[in-house]
Amino acid sequence: MKNTLLFPVEKWDFGTRDMLKVLTADEYEYLIGRQQVQQYKKGEIIFREGHISSGFFFIRAGKVKKYKTDKDGREHIIYIAREKEFIGYHAVLAEERYPDSASTLENCQLCFIPQEDFFLVLKNSPLLNAKLIKTLSHEFTVLSNNLSISSQRTAIERLAIALLFLNEKYNYNPHEPPNPILLSRRDLANIVGLAQENIIRLLKELKDEGAIRIEGKEIWIDNESILIGRTNYF
Repeated sequence: MKNTLLFPVEKWDFGTRDMLKVLTADEYEYLIGRQQVQQYKKGEIIFREGHISSGFFFIRAGKVKKYKTDKDGREHIIYIAREKEFIGYHAVLAEERYPDSASTLENCQLCFIPQEDFFLVLKNSPLLNAKLIKTLSHEFTVLSNNLSISSQRTAIERLAIALLFLNEKYNYNPHEPPNPILLSRRDLANIVGLAQENIIRLLKELKDEGAIRIEGKEIWIDNESILIGRTNYF
């Protein structure tokens, strides 16, 4: 499902999938296809903030959260990545340690891409160089939007925006039946930047308005127009 025409979801999406579009078949096979697929269970740590990086990851299946942890141990979720996205590449490009942590939201299949393989393809692909620069520039815009939301938007507006973004993550294939947002209330609270009890209260408010339907842990978007209106975006 695509709601870009109704709400600019791309302003909250890193768009690393677009880097795949410029790879030739040989480049894709060398960079991704020949790498061993690693199985991760739900809740597993992929990498931790501050650890040394020797490469990054490509998500073949599943969803991953990227987050930072404050001094009190609370997670602040920066981004939710899904199938065909890359994670951990900033550390490789900057030749620094991982700037954040990543763990699985569900069972996942990942490929680890050694930095040597990436830089070899990058060296010989002007198209990948150009796309990488564009992607990193777009990510700066995404992070700026996130900061703006945190400082200028009300709690219900932030939640509505988060649900629209997450709905796109869980329903990116228009040829498949719709899927619910399946995320713990704690993770949703850590995305929006609210206490868990406030998230539960606001979800009930959106449910009473007919914007969403809640079935156990599942959140279904029943009326996208109401939800978009709640963002107060336009």
